[in-house]
Amino acid sequence: MKTIAQSPTDPELAQNPYPFYDRIRALGPIVHWEDYGMPCATSFAAVNAILRDRRFGREIPAAQRQPVPDHLRPFYAVEDHSMLELEPPRHTRLRGLVTRAFTSRRIAALEPEIAALTHELIDRFPEGPFDLLPHFAQPIPVIIIARLLGVPEEMKNDLLAWSNTMVAMYMAGRNRATEEAAAAAATAFSDFMRSYITERRARPADDLLTHLIAAEADGDRLSTDELISTCILLLNAGHEATVHSIGNGVKTLLENDYWAQTRTPDMAAPITEEVLRYDPPLHLFTRFAYEDIEVAGHRFAPGDQVACLLAAANRDPGHWDAPHVFDPLRVAKPHQAFGAGLHFCVGAPLARLELTTALPILAQRCPELRLAAPPRYGDTYHFHGLAALQVRA
Repeated sequence: MKTIAQSPTDPELAQNPYPFYDRIRALGPIVHWEDYGMPCATSFAAVNAILRDRRFGREIPAAQRQPVPDHLRPFYAVEDHSMLELEPPRHTRLRGLVTRAFTSRRIAALEPEIAALTHELIDRFPEGPFDLLPHFAQPIPVIIIARLLGVPEEMKNDLLAWSNTMVAMYMAGRNRATEEAAAAAATAFSDFMRSYITERRARPADDLLTHLIAAEADGDRLSTDELISTCILLLNAGHEATVHSIGNGVKTLLENDYWAQTRTPDMAAPITEEVLRYDPPLHLFTRFAYEDIEVAGHRFAPGDQVACLLAAANRDPGHWDAPHVFDPLRVAKPHQAFGAGLHFCVGAPLARLELTTALPILAQRCPELRLAAPPRYGDTYHFHGLAALQVRA
């Protein structure tokens, strides 16, 4: 296995990681990334194989678990019940109960609400240059997931702040200040959700939280701690990635002269899928090996950790024709923006609906939308999203 060195905190990597992905992929399908201290799957085939193989998983093997530092206990109290970090049988039970409430019918019914919110936000666009992120990309996902859960919409700024602070724990270069802030956010988020769950148990409503409380399988229901972790996961995952996808998508469409085509309803789905493939919001997702396993010529031992480079897989020339070209009309294939296998993103249908609804309306209402300044990504890895998107409507 070959090795490569690249600081994940290098600002140039954050602005354009794709040349690095080409370099690491050229070294082989499994390459040791020195700065992360672990092998990385770089090709579509290797990433797909690892994500779909049940002998790999998210849950830390028992022999490798370390005592949680006191200052991080509130954060990991939430993570301990998150289905994102669990494997069967706990993952199976949690995901099964969640999907009983988070149904495709419930999600599809949100389309008119997403469309109405999109129009409302566009109606409030300021004159002159403005940042599209706080005026459009950020409000849509957080308001929709808050409404879906039944959380008061006026809490959206708190939800955004808590979520962003907790998600920072997964970024490269985290420090003690990051950890303490995340623990404080987890405490505040948990306290709010605990009180709101108590209220919903007393006064049920037609919202996702009420349905999560009522969800039952073989006499089993979600505990309060599981409800808290599930709601936090849905709020965090339900807005963070979609904010980046909307921002990255508008940038990509404007830079590649696809804005006019975005107005066409028939192009909504292919444009959304190509946006997700071309510049996805999450670039790296880790797994642990639970058995001796060989993938792409590399043997993993139990306990080995591997990083799946999702965005590198999405630009793999061995899987895609002209992968660095933005082409919504390319032959449709599954991409890795939402992962694959057991931990395929439970919120993918909602994210797709938000993109396929909001982007065409924005293009129809703002046909002359254009960049007002060169876009810059946030200086973070492994989430990949813009720090600002200055536009003129």
